[in-house]
Amino acid sequence: MTELEKLEAGLPYNFLDPDVDARKLEAVKICETLNAISAADYEARTAILHELFGRVGSNPVVLPRFTCDNGKNISVGDNFLINFNGVILDIAPVTIGDNVMIGPNTLIVTVNHPLSAKERRNHMAIAKPITIGNDVWIGGNVTILPGVTIGDNVVVAAGAVVTNDVPSNTLVGGVPAKTIKSLAVE
Repeated sequence: MTELEKLEAGLPYNFLDPDVDARKLEAVKICETLNAISAADYEARTAILHELFGRVGSNPVVLPRFTCDNGKNISVGDNFLINFNGVILDIAPVTIGDNVMIGPNTLIVTVNHPLSAKERRNHMAIAKPITIGNDVWIGGNVTILPGVTIGDNVVVAAGAVVTNDVPSNTLVGGVPAKTIKSLAVE
Protein backbone atom coordinates (compact mmCIF):
# COMPACT_ATOMS: atom_id res chain seq x y z
CA MET A 1 0.00 0.00 0.00
CA THR A 2 1.10 3.56 -0.61
CA GLU A 3 1.29 5.93 2.35
CA LEU A 4 -1.85 7.72 1.07
CA GLU A 5 -3.70 4.40 0.87
CA LYS A 6 -2.62 3.60 4.44
CA LEU A 7 -3.77 7.03 5.61
CA GLU A 8 -7.16 6.66 3.92
CA ALA A 9 -7.59 3.14 5.37
CA GLY A 10 -7.03 4.46 8.91
CA LEU A 11 -3.66 2.72 9.22
CA PRO A 12 -0.36 4.18 10.45
CA TYR A 13 1.34 6.16 7.66
CA ASN A 14 4.47 8.22 7.10
CA PHE A 15 3.46 11.88 7.31
CA LEU A 16 6.54 13.01 5.36
CA ASP A 17 5.63 10.92 2.33
CA PRO A 18 5.70 13.23 -0.72
CA ASP A 19 2.08 12.46 -1.71
CA VAL A 20 0.81 13.04 1.84
CA ASP A 21 2.86 16.22 2.11
CA ALA A 22 1.58 17.50 -1.25
CA ARG A 23 -1.98 17.54 0.11
CA LYS A 24 -0.89 19.68 3.03
CA LEU A 25 1.06 22.11 0.85
CA GLU A 26 -1.93 22.63 -1.45
CA ALA A 27 -4.17 23.37 1.55
CA VAL A 28 -1.55 25.76 2.97
CA LYS A 29 -1.53 27.73 -0.30
CA ILE A 30 -5.32 28.04 -0.38
CA CYS A 31 -5.41 29.03 3.31
CA GLU A 32 -2.85 31.76 2.58
CA THR A 33 -5.14 33.08 -0.16
CA LEU A 34 -8.17 32.93 2.14
CA ASN A 35 -6.34 34.70 4.96
CA ALA A 36 -5.19 37.48 2.62
CA ILE A 37 -8.81 38.41 1.83
CA SER A 38 -10.51 40.94 4.10
CA ALA A 39 -12.86 39.39 6.66
CA ALA A 40 -15.40 41.95 5.38
CA ASP A 41 -15.32 40.47 1.84
CA TYR A 42 -17.82 37.69 2.49
CA GLU A 43 -18.33 36.75 -1.18
CA ALA A 44 -14.63 36.33 -1.98
CA ARG A 45 -13.99 34.36 1.21
CA THR A 46 -16.97 32.09 0.52
CA ALA A 47 -15.70 31.39 -3.01
CA ILE A 48 -12.34 30.27 -1.60
CA LEU A 49 -14.09 28.06 0.98
CA HIS A 50 -15.87 26.25 -1.86
CA GLU A 51 -12.45 25.59 -3.39
CA LEU A 52 -10.84 24.56 -0.09
CA PHE A 53 -13.51 22.46 1.69
CA GLY A 54 -15.07 19.24 0.50
CA ARG A 55 -18.58 20.54 1.29
CA VAL A 56 -19.85 23.98 2.28
CA GLY A 57 -23.40 24.73 3.38
CA SER A 58 -25.05 28.14 3.16
CA ASN A 59 -23.82 31.16 5.15
CA PRO A 60 -20.29 30.01 6.08
CA VAL A 61 -18.07 32.39 8.07
CA VAL A 62 -14.40 31.48 8.49
CA LEU A 63 -12.46 34.33 10.04
CA PRO A 64 -8.72 34.87 9.64
CA ARG A 65 -6.26 33.34 10.42
CA PHE A 66 -7.64 29.91 9.44
CA THR A 67 -5.39 26.90 8.87
CA CYS A 68 -6.04 23.33 7.72
CA ASP A 69 -3.87 20.56 6.33
CA ASN A 70 -6.09 19.11 3.60
CA GLY A 71 -9.32 21.07 3.32
CA LYS A 72 -11.12 18.55 1.13
CA ASN A 73 -11.77 16.43 4.23
CA ILE A 74 -13.75 19.26 5.85
CA SER A 75 -17.53 19.19 5.43
CA VAL A 76 -19.58 21.97 7.03
CA GLY A 77 -23.34 22.44 7.12
CA ASP A 78 -25.41 25.62 7.00
CA ASN A 79 -24.62 28.62 9.23
CA PHE A 80 -21.08 27.52 10.10
CA LEU A 81 -18.84 29.95 11.99
CA ILE A 82 -15.24 29.48 13.03
CA ASN A 83 -13.79 32.49 14.79
CA PHE A 84 -10.26 33.91 14.62
CA ASN A 85 -7.22 31.60 14.57
CA GLY A 86 -9.13 28.38 13.97
CA VAL A 87 -7.15 25.27 13.07
CA ILE A 88 -8.62 22.09 11.60
CA LEU A 89 -6.03 19.40 10.96
CA ASP A 90 -8.17 17.34 8.63
CA ILE A 91 -5.85 14.64 7.42
CA ALA A 92 -8.91 12.45 8.21
CA PRO A 93 -12.50 13.62 7.62
CA VAL A 94 -14.02 16.34 9.80
CA THR A 95 -17.80 16.47 9.44
CA ILE A 96 -19.58 19.45 10.99
CA GLY A 97 -23.38 19.86 11.06
CA ASP A 98 -25.67 22.86 10.78
CA ASN A 99 -25.65 25.89 13.09
CA VAL A 100 -22.21 25.27 14.57
CA MET A 101 -20.20 28.09 16.17
CA ILE A 102 -16.54 27.56 16.99
CA GLY A 103 -14.72 30.05 19.21
CA PRO A 104 -11.31 31.62 18.60
CA ASN A 105 -8.06 29.70 18.93
CA THR A 106 -9.78 26.33 18.65
CA LEU A 107 -7.89 23.25 17.44
CA ILE A 108 -9.68 20.32 15.82
CA VAL A 109 -7.09 17.65 15.14
CA THR A 110 -7.60 14.26 13.46
CA VAL A 111 -3.95 13.19 13.53
CA ASN A 112 -2.04 11.51 16.33
CA HIS A 113 1.49 10.20 16.69
CA PRO A 114 2.76 7.01 18.36
CA LEU A 115 3.99 6.78 21.94
CA SER A 116 7.07 4.94 20.66
CA ALA A 117 10.02 7.28 20.10
CA LYS A 118 11.32 4.94 17.38
CA GLU A 119 8.05 5.21 15.44
CA ARG A 120 8.00 9.01 15.86
CA ARG A 121 11.58 9.16 14.52
CA ASN A 122 10.25 7.27 11.48
CA HIS A 123 7.63 10.03 11.00
CA MET A 124 4.63 7.81 11.70
CA ALA A 125 1.12 9.08 12.32
CA ILE A 126 -2.43 7.75 12.42
CA ALA A 127 -5.59 9.71 11.68
CA LYS A 128 -9.12 9.27 13.00
CA PRO A 129 -12.19 11.23 11.82
CA ILE A 130 -14.05 13.79 13.93
CA THR A 131 -17.80 14.42 13.75
CA ILE A 132 -19.59 17.44 15.22
CA GLY A 133 -23.40 17.44 15.19
CA ASN A 134 -25.96 20.22 14.72
CA ASP A 135 -26.52 23.22 17.00
CA VAL A 136 -23.12 22.98 18.67
CA TRP A 137 -21.27 25.84 20.34
CA ILE A 138 -17.57 25.28 20.95
CA GLY A 139 -16.00 27.96 23.14
CA GLY A 140 -12.62 29.57 22.63
CA ASN A 141 -9.33 27.76 23.14
CA VAL A 142 -10.92 24.31 22.86
CA THR A 143 -9.01 21.27 21.61
CA ILE A 144 -10.87 18.35 20.04
CA LEU A 145 -8.75 15.22 19.68
CA PRO A 146 -8.78 12.48 17.00
CA GLY A 147 -11.73 10.12 16.73
CA VAL A 148 -14.17 12.22 18.79
CA THR A 149 -17.87 12.47 17.96
CA ILE A 150 -19.83 15.39 19.42
CA GLY A 151 -23.62 15.02 19.35
CA ASP A 152 -26.34 17.59 18.65
CA ASN A 153 -27.14 20.53 20.94
CA VAL A 154 -23.79 20.44 22.73
CA VAL A 155 -21.88 23.27 24.39
CA VAL A 156 -18.15 22.80 24.94
CA ALA A 157 -16.89 25.28 27.54
CA ALA A 158 -13.91 27.49 26.74
CA GLY A 159 -10.54 25.88 27.33
CA ALA A 160 -11.84 22.30 27.29
CA VAL A 161 -9.87 19.39 25.86
CA VAL A 162 -12.32 16.91 24.34
CA THR A 163 -10.77 13.44 24.45
CA ASN A 164 -13.93 11.29 24.30
CA ASP A 165 -17.30 11.32 22.56
CA VAL A 166 -19.86 13.85 23.85
CA PRO A 167 -23.54 12.82 23.88
CA SER A 168 -26.24 15.11 22.52
CA ASN A 169 -27.83 17.72 24.80
CA THR A 170 -24.77 18.10 27.01
CA LEU A 171 -22.56 20.85 28.43
CA VAL A 172 -18.96 19.70 28.86
CA GLY A 173 -15.85 21.43 30.13
CA GLY A 174 -12.45 20.91 31.70
CA VAL A 175 -9.28 19.02 30.94
CA PRO A 176 -10.14 16.40 29.98
CA ALA A 177 -13.70 17.50 29.19
CA LYS A 178 -16.36 15.98 31.41
CA THR A 179 -20.13 16.38 31.54
CA ILE A 180 -21.19 19.42 33.56
CA LYS A 181 -24.92 19.10 32.97
CA SER A 182 -27.63 18.05 30.55
CA LEU A 183 -29.16 20.66 28.26
CA ALA A 184 -32.83 21.02 27.39
CA VAL A 185 -33.90 19.81 23.97
CA GLU A 186 -35.32 22.72 21.98
